[in-house]
Amino acid sequence: MPYEVRINQRTAIVELLSRKQEQLLVLVDGREYRLDVQQVGAGKLSILHNNKSYNIELIEREGPRRFHVNTNTRTFEVDIIDAEAKYLANRRKGQEEEGESIIRAPIPGKVVRVLVREGDTVEAGQTVVILSAMKMESEFKAGRSGTVREVAVEEGQTVDARQSLVAIDYLQE
Repeated sequence: MPYEVRINQRTAIVELLSRKQEQLLVLVDGREYRLDVQQVGAGKLSILHNNKSYNIELIEREGPRRFHVNTNTRTFEVDIIDAEAKYLANRRKGQEEEGESIIRAPIPGKVVRVLVREGDTVEAGQTVVILSAMKMESEFKAGRSGTVREVAVEEGQTVDARQSLVAIDYLQE
């Protein structure tokens, strides 16, 4: 499974193709690298590539899969973004605006259940639609109390990433 790896301001697509003990075959942005990786201490790795040795130290930062990576001469900020992290970030991103909420599919999937109709009143935290994606079902809930303005999907429908599912007009607080 490929990962996005952000190193400072650069993002690379990285995939582990094979592993035999310490021998790794890694694909980085379409280019293969054969690496010999040895753990030499807690958070410390020795990497051999093309007869060159690299020593790195991994220090966890706040949040999952976030590291400071130290080499002999440089320090990098590294974020490893797998499918789950990307899914959760997309699910939270851009859903609520002032006075309304458009609940969007974070990734492609299939609508399992639609629990509201246009004109329904919903409470904060009420589930409005259930989407199946990546072999799991996710409930999408109203962020605040309001009225369903639009239901843009039907049960059984396949949806694309960022597609509108339900729009809610919030009650003014």
